[in-house]
Amino acid sequence: MTSDSSAEWKSSPDFAIQARGLTRYFGRRCAVNQLSMDVPRGSVFAFIGRNGAGKTTTIRMLLGLMSPTCGHSSVLGYPSHELPPSVRAGIGYMAEGHPVYPWMRVSQFATFQRGCYPHWKQTTFASVIDYFSIHPDTKCGDLSHGQRAGVHLASTLAIEPDLLMLDDPATGLDPAARRSLLEAMVYFTRGRERTIFFSTHLLDDVERVADHVAILDYSVLRAACSMETFQEHVQQLSAHFPGEPPQQLPDIPGLLRVTRHEHDLTLIVANHNGRTEQVLESLGAMAVEELPLSLEDALTAYVGRQGNKSLISGTGTAP
Repeated sequence: MTSDSSAEWKSSPDFAIQARGLTRYFGRRCAVNQLSMDVPRGSVFAFIGRNGAGKTTTIRMLLGLMSPTCGHSSVLGYPSHELPPSVRAGIGYMAEGHPVYPWMRVSQFATFQRGCYPHWKQTTFASVIDYFSIHPDTKCGDLSHGQRAGVHLASTLAIEPDLLMLDDPATGLDPAARRSLLEAMVYFTRGRERTIFFSTHLLDDVERVADHVAILDYSVLRAACSMETFQEHVQQLSAHFPGEPPQQLPDIPGLLRVTRHEHDLTLIVANHNGRTEQVLESLGAMAVEELPLSLEDALTAYVGRQGNKSLISGTGTAP
């Protein structure tokens, strides 16, 4: 059931996906808690979180495959719970695990899928399976995990989708297969106003292809912004002390991680505003400087178990 306010809310044509207060309980367990975000049209949007964070539940609610406990969402301008067939035909959904009918041959799988979509493009399907070196006569049960992912991506792209929804598409793949999947995903959608929304817990995948990111942490959305905004708002600081650094720190807003080494403290902080330096200097730090921080390290800190994760918001984000 959605909240009554959904009747008053109008989606924006600038966004392929919008969600407001999206929440789902399973009994007493909250899988997704008050999630609000906007996914710009034409973006490659990474939805990050550890296993069990609520990513799949969110995707299923967005696609209208599961009802939220409260809140509402829209996809391609239509409420998720009442997507018309013509809109569903323009959504390419790649489910986690890449299930196949093992007795089917790849060509039969294509024929089966083609009957469900009016804009099926066989040349696209053929190009993608060729990219993965898959012969059409191969039985699906004989495909490797990476090849199964390739077949699913081929059928997802062959419907000429306006929106690709990929649920942990690279999970379980070896590094070479993961790279092939991501490269094919981007290559076969470039130059078109298609939106790619993919969930993952593999952070190097995000750095390679995404331009927007949302981070789900224990069912709560902790960040939703452009990659540029995320990098601007997570900094690494080093504080040098004349002796041993303090073991206990006072409350520092946005503190994600602290490591100690001899006379130094290294801190990763979200939404840094200068207060951290003041706190460290009051504790006796002789010098505080900003250090370079890779995107992967920033993302790792943000999805880690430690830290006070205040929301980072920015481009493509719900207020």
